Amino acid sequence: MIKPRLWITRRLSDATIERADRDYDLVVNFEDQPGTADQIIAASAEFDAIIPCHSELFSANVVSKLNPRLKIVANHSVGVDHCDLDAMKSKNIAVTNTPDVLSDATAEIAMLLMLGAARHAISGDQIVRDGLWSNWSPSFMVGKQLTGSRLGIIGMGRVGRALAVKARGFEMEIHYHNRTQLDDNDACGAIFHNTVESLLEVSDFLSLHCPATQQTNKMMNKTRFKMLPKGAVIVNTARGGLIDENALLEAIISGQISAAGLDCFQVEPGGNPNFAKYKNIFMLPHIGSATSKTRDAMGFRALDNLDAFFAGKVPADLL
Repeated sequence: MIKPRLWITRRLSDATIERADRDYDLVVNFEDQPGTADQIIAASAEFDAIIPCHSELFSANVVSKLNPRLKIVANHSVGVDHCDLDAMKSKNIAVTNTPDVLSDATAEIAMLLMLGAARHAISGDQIVRDGLWSNWSPSFMVGKQLTGSRLGIIGMGRVGRALAVKARGFEMEIHYHNRTQLDDNDACGAIFHNTVESLLEVSDFLSLHCPATQQTNKMMNKTRFKMLPKGAVIVNTARGGLIDENALLEAIISGQISAAGLDCFQVEPGGNPNFAKYKNIFMLPHIGSATSKTRDAMGFRALDNLDAFFAGKVPADLL
């Protein structure tokens, strides 16, 4: 039996590549650089399937030039804002993603960012690392305490719920805004708000977990930052486009926002160089799902979707 030909656009986990090589006629981009539009278009004439990451852009223009040989794009990501789903549907290209498996890892990073931002992790590390820790006083490195504080979550999906469970361990009072109110079991005891605005008013800490859409683009803007309690901490492990970065910087400078923890930015890779001089902005290079366990699970989930598709079944994560 002829194996379907598969292109994996980035260097995925060893276990993923080993399994893919066993079951498919495999080509891997071991140079591990983002696939360009020209490479994606050329690959569509050579491969039956592609496993891309969020770094490969399937815009309407790119999709319009894809060869009919390409039948499925099995994303190695949960978010699919890099894919024009309507254009791909019109070309009869199946699209899948990898939900569920990265929720805990991303929620862990959200907790890290929340703690690091609130407790001056950047400044503290630098003081010790540079040999500048020469004294102590009761006013030294005083931060914001999570225990007993109110946490607002925008987007109570898998990651948002995983964060709520973890935040419960810090005895935080959980509030959330979601498109629909969750049942009591899924809400983890969190308090529902039917508007973003009412949630912001009670959020000592705010964590973003919603997808990037036209409706959520720059949802945290100058007006909404002012709605938060003065000295609030904001965390973003979802998509950089959710935050107006200029407005965030203004809020940091004014003290309206006491600290921020960011794992994603409007420009990636690279981030926002204007944030670099502010020690109360704790930044990571979009590594929310970067654990060995999760990377294996994401790769296997993408392959599960491919296996189902080529077996004539509906993939579990078909979009």
